Amino acid sequence: MIVAGVMSGTSADGIDVALVRIAAPARNADAPPKIALLAHRAFPYPRSLRSATLAAMNAPSISTADLARLNWRLGLAYAEAVKTTIEATKIRPALIGCHGQTLYHQGVPAAYNGRRFACTWQAGEPALIAAECGIPVVSNFRPADMAAGGQGAPLVPFFDYAYFAHPRRTRVLLNLGGIANLTVIPAGAGQDQVIAFDTGPGNMIIDALMQKLYSKPFDRGGRVAARGVILDPVVLPALKAKYFLQPPPKSTGREQFGAEYAERLLAACKKHSRKPEDAITSATALTVISIWHAYHRWVEPLTVDTGTELVASGGGARNTFLMERLGEQLARYGCTVTTTDALGLPAEAREAAAFALLAYQTWHHRPGNLPKATGAVRPAILGQISYV
Repeated sequence: MIVAGVMSGTSADGIDVALVRIAAPARNADAPPKIALLAHRAFPYPRSLRSATLAAMNAPSISTADLARLNWRLGLAYAEAVKTTIEATKIRPALIGCHGQTLYHQGVPAAYNGRRFACTWQAGEPALIAAECGIPVVSNFRPADMAAGGQGAPLVPFFDYAYFAHPRRTRVLLNLGGIANLTVIPAGAGQDQVIAFDTGPGNMIIDALMQKLYSKPFDRGGRVAARGVILDPVVLPALKAKYFLQPPPKSTGREQFGAEYAERLLAACKKHSRKPEDAITSATALTVISIWHAYHRWVEPLTVDTGTELVASGGGARNTFLMERLGEQLARYGCTVTTTDALGLPAEAREAAAFALLAYQTWHHRPGNLPKATGAVRPAILGQISYV
């Protein structure tokens, strides 16, 4: 079965579409499906759409009407991306898995109107995508896991296990999107041994400060960060935040590390340096050190003597300065650093391919979460289907 996976991450910078061939295992029914990436395309959001999306995440005064319009406008953008990919590749999928654009994610229960509960919201009208493309759509993947007691994230580990598990080598998958997250697959592990969690900010703070200080969307190659110095009086206190010390399972997003957090970090940087590059270097260091600390606390005890690979993906994997600093920190554990490209999967395609696989699982009435990663009490069939 050929499935289109559609992903737009917490950076809200655009849409990735992956066309994936998925087949059930020939012999062992309990084994994960076999996956082959056929094509991948990336589509930046138009500037006005990205602005509207970020406003929906950050501005408390946005109207209900604009939220409804954004939901449908994103649906049109996803449909256009899928149709353009089909036209370019001449490959027509039988199913679409669309994660949607996360506007709010609260993975742990909190009080609201007399009750405590977790909640999440991904925008992008799936019925419109199905109608525009003439293909059924699976969407809204996170709520089923949350209804089973999980945090609704991370969901990519199911794909990571299917694609990257190795019989003799521990692999740690690092996604460097707006938020950074790790999937730990011990050598020869079964699905129930995989752990995964968000470590904290990935590119989110770096991008926010680049836009504020340099009017650029991101630090290409980490060139700005390479010119500055780390402001220890800013970074070290930031690393003492409750989230960084909390053990997994855990997940986070813009509700913790969004615009307000970036403004506070920038204000702290300005107290210690007038050089804007020092703020970028410090934001990059916050990402690197928070990942390193997470590895030291919760990953290194699980590694084995046969060797460990950290395999990076996402836009941050192109940040040379960040990746080199991370490699230096992890080398002390004997952990080598590479990217998914080296293992046959473009770094930007991983999450889109993951939601293609999750859609396949839903279509065939099979669970797509890993309870140990999300904290759910049971496996759950994820998502809702919009038929043509």
